Amino acid sequence: MSIAGAHILLVEDDNAIATVIRVALEAEGVHLDAVDNLSARDQALAASQYDAIVTDVVLPDGNGLVGLRDLTDAGAKLPPVIVLSAQNTLDTAVRASEEGAFDYLPKPFDLDELVDALKAALRRGGEEGERDRAGEADATLSGLPIIGRAASMQHVYRTLARVAPTDLSVLILGESGTGKELVAQAIHHSSRRRTRPFVAVNMAAIPRDLIESELFGHEKGAFTGAMARTSGRFEQAEGGSLFLDEIGDMPIEAQTRLLRVLQSGDFSPVGSSRVLRADVRIIAATNQDLMALVASGRFREDLYYRLNVIPISLPALRDRRSDIGLLADHFLSQGSDVGLPRKSISREAIAALTSYDWPGNVRELGNVMQRLALLTRGERIARDDVARLLGQNGNAEQVALADATETLTTAVRQWLDSNAAHEAAENGQLHSLLVGLVEQVAIDTVLEQTGGNQLKAAAALGINRNTLRLKRKTP
Repeated sequence: MSIAGAHILLVEDDNAIATVIRVALEAEGVHLDAVDNLSARDQALAASQYDAIVTDVVLPDGNGLVGLRDLTDAGAKLPPVIVLSAQNTLDTAVRASEEGAFDYLPKPFDLDELVDALKAALRRGGEEGERDRAGEADATLSGLPIIGRAASMQHVYRTLARVAPTDLSVLILGESGTGKELVAQAIHHSSRRRTRPFVAVNMAAIPRDLIESELFGHEKGAFTGAMARTSGRFEQAEGGSLFLDEIGDMPIEAQTRLLRVLQSGDFSPVGSSRVLRADVRIIAATNQDLMALVASGRFREDLYYRLNVIPISLPALRDRRSDIGLLADHFLSQGSDVGLPRKSISREAIAALTSYDWPGNVRELGNVMQRLALLTRGERIARDDVARLLGQNGNAEQVALADATETLTTAVRQWLDSNAAHEAAENGQLHSLLVGLVEQVAIDTVLEQTGGNQLKAAAALGINRNTLRLKRKTP
């Protein structure tokens, strides 16, 4: 679908971003009006009809999202809205969805992605932006530490914002410690069920012969030790959300009964002929490959498709290292909640944390930050504090890498303060000179490691042999 001929209003107070968007959209044949504040936006909407709006959130005279709700509350028919924001948090994504936005793009964004979003918005005619908001959440998620600005987390935020207002089943995938239960809580607290219970059950922690009783409850005398009637998790979660963690560990016979409940909505407690109606939203999670379990006969394929309506994959912490500093600061700021002294952390210490692979993911980072807050003597956590702690955990190689990274960083900074660097900067040659110096060190070192074998050195460096010869200072 083409967007040529569309009349679009851009609300953006950053002139550079506005110019880039204008050039890109006008190249697509769009007629674009651009304003830089809410007052001008309202005047433009009163004077003209637009096919779509592209808006920033933080504007000089207010919040763009709140203003949009004001317009719709006043009875104006609002075209589909694409929200742009540098505040790349789950709160922003959810708020954009709640305010009727068609899509949310975190800054920096790809222009092709913006064009695709506009095509989708124009094709659907703003249906999503005009939906009935009755019963939608006005949730505040600041209490849930789902933190991250990495692109992979932005995708998670956008999916959460879209799925939360629905009752669709969600399957959360990710390694242990990536925050699957926090995401489940975010879905619940952003939904129309937020005033009802959120009940979590870890399938891996329940004995096989007690799983059905745990989920569906039991009557007195239903089995040895059943001294009284007990409600199950489905009853406890009535009207709310039921989080089934580690669903891959559920025994096959319990899977069969769970499937029947999901299909019919009815269940009976163990030992009872009473039929109860289940009004719960199912959110499941696993760190296992469920399709592999299906192939091996350990997980029902039909149950898999019942649960996997909306999949959300959480990235491992090692795959979003740029978020480690944000998370470290968050855990330190939360330390006072458990009686820990407030500490700050140095840039070098964050570099050391970033070099570690975090097999336990965000959960492990939280534990490490608590230990650092408790054990560090000074008010500021230094690189050596991190190195000692991670080294004690058997990560000497990664600590050594952190040391080497810090040494390299220090050397580059010292060189940038030199007269040679200043002269190169004045002549516009700073980048090429610095790259040349580092490149020469790399070539010489690899040649030493390969015993002077230029063919092996070129292969290790990823260049051809002739290029290697040209780059060497001496033949």
